[in-house]
Amino acid sequence: MDKTIYLIRHCQATGQAPEAELTEVGKKQAKDLSEFFQQRQVVHFVSSPFMRAIQSIEPAAKQLGLPIVIDSRLAERILSSEDLPDWMKKLEASFNDEELKFSGGESGKEATTRAMAALSDMKHGTAAVTHGNLLGLLLKSIDPRYDFSTWQKLTNPDVFKVEISDGQTSVVRLWQ
Repeated sequence: MDKTIYLIRHCQATGQAPEAELTEVGKKQAKDLSEFFQQRQVVHFVSSPFMRAIQSIEPAAKQLGLPIVIDSRLAERILSSEDLPDWMKKLEASFNDEELKFSGGESGKEATTRAMAALSDMKHGTAAVTHGNLLGLLLKSIDPRYDFSTWQKLTNPDVFKVEISDGQTSVVRLWQ
């Protein structure tokens, strides 16, 4: 089945906790996203259960009169339940070794599997909001050229268009 899906990294937030809200800048970015999606054929909105993801897409959903479906498979990946002072090095290592798993965390492969399942269930015209780490892993799964250095260049927000046609999947960054 042919379909187009927009994968979105949430807008600027006050923190990393699930209940962290958007900053004032993030709220403006959410309005900018709303304008961006007025020119796309979006008919479904799906979001991570994290507050910053929901708030990132609320203005667009309201403007189009569409509900936001919450999908826990789009929640941010937990790298570890422990404080990792060198978390950036650990994150990079996990991009290079999908089986690598830290204490209380989720391997890249586990996170990618749940994210790909969510992507597979999405309908044509879906805009889905997630988080940087999970988005990076999802992009890498679709196109191996999206690696750790690409993840480092992601912005808040960011938007990628995924097209699935005749069993082929392509991805292109749209947000400037």
